[in-house]
Amino acid sequence: MRIGIVAGEASGDLLASGLIRAIKAKHPDAVFEGIAGPAMIEAGCQAIYPAEKLAVMGLFEVLAHYRELKGIQNAIIKHFGDNPPDVFIGVDAPDFNLTVERKLKTQGVKTVHYVSPSVWAWRQYRVKKIGRSVDLMLTLFPFEADFYHQHDVAVEFVGHPLAEMIPVQPDTSAARQQLDLPADKKLVAILPGSRMSEAKMLSHLMLEAATEISKQQPGVEFVVPLATSAVHQYVESVLAGLNDKPVLHLVDGRSREVMAAVDVIMLASGTAALEAMLYKRPMVVTYKLSPLTYAIVKRMIKTEFVSLPNILAGEEVAKELIQDRATATNLAKETLRLLQDDGAADAVSERFTSIHLQLRQNASDKAAAAVLSLVETAGR
Repeated sequence: MRIGIVAGEASGDLLASGLIRAIKAKHPDAVFEGIAGPAMIEAGCQAIYPAEKLAVMGLFEVLAHYRELKGIQNAIIKHFGDNPPDVFIGVDAPDFNLTVERKLKTQGVKTVHYVSPSVWAWRQYRVKKIGRSVDLMLTLFPFEADFYHQHDVAVEFVGHPLAEMIPVQPDTSAARQQLDLPADKKLVAILPGSRMSEAKMLSHLMLEAATEISKQQPGVEFVVPLATSAVHQYVESVLAGLNDKPVLHLVDGRSREVMAAVDVIMLASGTAALEAMLYKRPMVVTYKLSPLTYAIVKRMIKTEFVSLPNILAGEEVAKELIQDRATATNLAKETLRLLQDDGAADAVSERFTSIHLQLRQNASDKAAAAVLSLVETAGR
């Protein structure tokens, strides 16, 4: 069995490597080749191009590399068009992979896309292109599968690998020991985002909220996991400008350990909200954009909520303070409520535990079974 596979970022590399191993466990003779990261190569995939070639973020960066990316895309289409695999799997990277999938599908190659684009949230018209491009969509979340069923696109909900990596019952005491954090204090995590643009928009807001919380509830301490050295330096500069500094523990990386260690989390909307949910932590979700960008995005978004925990729950389990509601006072007020209301924390934990178990589907094995079923059906 020969399988073409393309992943473009670190998260896709990890997903793809798990899928490769799961397929090889059932078909040891399976051969994989495509655009691969280090985890995929270690799992046994031959790299025609390294995955880092596709890891280009931002509009202007993509434009600057357009000719190179288009050349790689055309080369991959030609390679698998001339030597058709039993199936082609595009892992995330929808702007690149959906075009490859559509071209190969017209040539008779079975195609799978693993990780749905956020088509259910905005630009829903893209589902027609997806339907023309893939024989099977593999989704991480159940509501995504419901969306594709409604649009007659073949789909399989396989679960989220993070739900397997993160324990259902996190060990708070062990996490505090590992991070050398006080065992007897109320701790609040501050996650302003991994990108510098997010840090600049949200760090000052969150640190002002922390100062306000410290005044109203002395003894609360704050833990700030910093994704990059640049974000670390920026947060230090913001702290230098604060008159009343709260008690802060700055940590380089290790955001998941921090989430396991704290009582409440303030965070920027994004993947971190999903991780915080899997750690069963009460959270306040915030985000700000430029007024023009927000006006455009608001008109395009089709979901009631912006954070994955609330979308999965179908209700506002985590308070969302977006744009004009994103103030230090509002952040402090909601965080204090969560710190002081044990009943609210217990209710959040119970709700998030049920979602965690729903997402814990043994994703790699389930995705492998769906891919192999497609190949077997095509071969009959």
